[in-house]
Amino acid sequence: MHDWSKRKRLEAAIHNEPPDRVPVALWRHWPGDDQDARALAAVHVKWQQDWDWDFLKVGPASSYSVVDWGVQDRWMGHIEGTRDYIHLPIQTPMDWDKLEPLDPTQGMLSKQIEALRLVGMALGEETPFIATIFSPLSQAKHLAGNERMLSHLRAHPPRFRHALEVITESTIRFVEAAKSTGISGIYYAVQHARYSQMNKEEFLQYGRDYDLRILAAACDLWLNIVHLHSTDIMFDLAGEYPAAVVNWHDRETGWRLADGLQWIQGAASGGVDHWTLHQESPEAALVEAQDALMQTDGHRLILGTGCVIMTTTPQRNIRALREFVEDGK
Repeated sequence: MHDWSKRKRLEAAIHNEPPDRVPVALWRHWPGDDQDARALAAVHVKWQQDWDWDFLKVGPASSYSVVDWGVQDRWMGHIEGTRDYIHLPIQTPMDWDKLEPLDPTQGMLSKQIEALRLVGMALGEETPFIATIFSPLSQAKHLAGNERMLSHLRAHPPRFRHALEVITESTIRFVEAAKSTGISGIYYAVQHARYSQMNKEEFLQYGRDYDLRILAAACDLWLNIVHLHSTDIMFDLAGEYPAAVVNWHDRETGWRLADGLQWIQGAASGGVDHWTLHQESPEAALVEAQDALMQTDGHRLILGTGCVIMTTTPQRNIRALREFVEDGK
């Protein structure tokens, strides 16, 4: 059993082969630490040392890709570890014209590359690690606020499309720079493939095309994960994105793991709701984990949560989920 590397175990799940056990991984935000490369790397290395996940998702602040365009944000104590945006540089439709592609060797982007480099050096070959990338629509939301972004998208399509081109170019540059740190893939966060946000035609025009370009830039990596955020998701449009793994809120949407596996090519990541894992004791989370195994027969599954866990998640719940896969239940 011990001759199974983490990569071999993950690739078995991705290619629908029986693994020695179900792979498992959890991830979270690191408020405060995410503003400094060394601090961010250190907490991730310790997270991996403590729990020995099958891969490590490096979790920056959601603002990392837009701070160098003038976004200002602050952590105000949210238990999810997310930061409040206190200054948005896009106020008028004309402001989109001012965006230019960012240089990943400068500013906050360079801090993230340095954090990835330090993580890679510490982990070595044994543990795959992946970089978090936000879709162009998500970055546009962080620049303008969601309502303003959607308003500009609908009222000023040429300006908004130009901005998406700039953001996409900037993102691809970052992905290319991140490859030099030894990442095994990207965790590609898609937040607008949702019917409550936009209709199908809008997402095809302003979401999917740009997403596919960024995923194409990462296609030489073996552990790309697409994250479909929140509920009412467009699984029919984004579930077939080219990626090894799809991660979604399977306990909060109408899309159970068994349903999602009908659509996606590789493995599903999820099975446990992040709020269930946040309860005082682990019993309910273990019930969901057991159900995830039943739905999938333990194949094409990476056990975890549909999104980040809370920074206040009880340690014994994390331990219980980690031990669950070792017990062979």
